[in-house]
Amino acid sequence: MASINLIESFQEFKDAENIDRPTLMKVMEDVFKTLIRKKYGSDDNFDVIVNDQKGDLEIFRRRTIVDDDDLYNTLTEIEYKDAIKIEPDYQVGEELYEEVDIQKEFGRRAILAGKQTLASRINDLKKNILIKKYENRIGEIISGEVYQVWKKEILLLDEEGNEMLLPKSEQIPSDYFKKGETVRAVVKNVELKNNQATIIVSRTDSSFLAKLLEIEVPEIFDGLIVIKKIVRDPGERAKVAVESFDDRIDPVGACVGMKGSRIHGIVRELKNENIDVINWTNNIQLLIQRSLTPAKITSMEVDMETKHASVYLKPDQVSLAIGRRGVNIKLACELTGLEIDVFRDNEGEVEEYDVDLDEFTDELETWVIDELKKIGCDTAKSVLDLSDEELERRTDLEKETIAEVKKILNEEFTNE
Repeated sequence: MASINLIESFQEFKDAENIDRPTLMKVMEDVFKTLIRKKYGSDDNFDVIVNDQKGDLEIFRRRTIVDDDDLYNTLTEIEYKDAIKIEPDYQVGEELYEEVDIQKEFGRRAILAGKQTLASRINDLKKNILIKKYENRIGEIISGEVYQVWKKEILLLDEEGNEMLLPKSEQIPSDYFKKGETVRAVVKNVELKNNQATIIVSRTDSSFLAKLLEIEVPEIFDGLIVIKKIVRDPGERAKVAVESFDDRIDPVGACVGMKGSRIHGIVRELKNENIDVINWTNNIQLLIQRSLTPAKITSMEVDMETKHASVYLKPDQVSLAIGRRGVNIKLACELTGLEIDVFRDNEGEVEEYDVDLDEFTDELETWVIDELKKIGCDTAKSVLDLSDEELERRTDLEKETIAEVKKILNEEFTNE
């Protein structure tokens, strides 16, 4: 049979993954019709028949039988004397179907070119199917096995062997994975890069935390509790504002669970990221108060026109409101959509007994002052009130620097 050798050549495409059989057969048909057009100029009188069970292919040429010496077009017509050599019963005017010997008609080079074209078309199909599949899964959690670890990204494989990339920027700072480990992440983006489908997954995106909560908290999955907003500093702290559609359900209690049973698994997955779950409210002052948890606010002034809020707290609450490296106040600003400034509420004592740290710019470097302000120390006394060990623990300052800072600040008061 004319197509036997060809069947072996194309056998690998018969079971092409993820491509439905009719589509694959159509691609094979199109590839060979292209070969026919290149050789004969037209494929109108050729039939390409693909066996979708075996994956083999046959080509038949259709010609009209004409009287001897009445031949005008050898491509579409055949003389009667030649036709009866094939089948004696043929009559003038009938159509003759003749199988084309693919090897003989097209040659080995053309068949190899056809094979390469087919491989390319099938790869394009696979690529489009993969892109479509993962575009529909954006925002979903997916598990992948670590296949290779590079400096700037990690290559993961899903259950079907598809490649996914977890860039360094999408990893929690304390993430550390070894080859063969299973990693959970959320599908963030699917893009075509260098003609390859690139699936980007993330562990730092807010949707990752949202999906983890949906898995752990049935009330969120059922729609009884809705997540209004999530803000994160990955690996450090997150704030989740939730609202319940059922007055009988406490949204915060449902998310945290009995003795923190529901939230603990999520905290472990996020490498001990502190998660504050708060009740959402349209009352902006109450929302600010809740967003600055665990600090307790004394009073506040809110200007909605300028999107600015001034919050006053007792001195011992300032560092709690600002948080480590200023994370708490930063997340509160993102959650409320306001710029929040924190002030000490100590009724004028600062004016008499204290000096603002900005007054020491001649003696202290700016980055040192900024480091102290991050932990809520904006005056000299607020720094001197803390022990050296406390300052070393809460800032990135070294012992020698802390000693020098305290010496300069103490001189200000002793000189007075």
